[in-house]
Amino acid sequence: MSLASWLSKNPVFSHSSQAAQQELVELAIPRSYQSGEWITHYGSKWPYLFLVLNGRVLGEKESLGGRSLIVIDLGPGEVFWGTGFFIDAAEMPVALIAKENSRIALWPQDRLKPILLQNGEMSWELARMMVQRMQHASDMVEELAFQPVTGRLARLLLERFSSPEGEAVARDMTLDEMAARIGSTREMVCRQLYKFAGDGSIEINRTEFIISDQDQLEKIARRA
Repeated sequence: MSLASWLSKNPVFSHSSQAAQQELVELAIPRSYQSGEWITHYGSKWPYLFLVLNGRVLGEKESLGGRSLIVIDLGPGEVFWGTGFFIDAAEMPVALIAKENSRIALWPQDRLKPILLQNGEMSWELARMMVQRMQHASDMVEELAFQPVTGRLARLLLERFSSPEGEAVARDMTLDEMAARIGSTREMVCRQLYKFAGDGSIEINRTEFIISDQDQLEKIARRA
């Protein structure tokens, strides 16, 4: 899909005029990344806003001990911005990494700010999106603080590997990636997966998951 098509569908940009959308297309800087390539690093000064055209982009935090936490997963049509886009010289609180081969459309702050100032509804929708991201971050902090690892892992399995007929679903995440999504370690994830398999909640092999007892996993996911 072209950038113009994505702009017409995106909740933020769709509220701008046709002339503004055409200007956005002309001002955009296209970028392509290979799977695993860094877009920007934690702590960098990165005053940009971008829209994902295809592929996936992850926002990841890493502790001093080397543990990772994926805080956002962006797919086609979704928007993200560096902290420096709004606050001059602010450092990035996360690293951005291409999960798979990806293309984005990028706007520096000095190119996009005049259009935002001229299009009040567009600015309003961007503010709404920022609040939604804050709510998501709050929910994530609450889960990490109050829900045990077993519950967080059960929820991840239900979100990523459920199938309507209980069919096998390909394992498209490594143990490290699963751990990064729930704020744990690969060793803990491995132990819990085999515990779930032992109690009959899932079936697991090197390439597939089967959720055998969805009700049981849902009970575990609800525990605080």
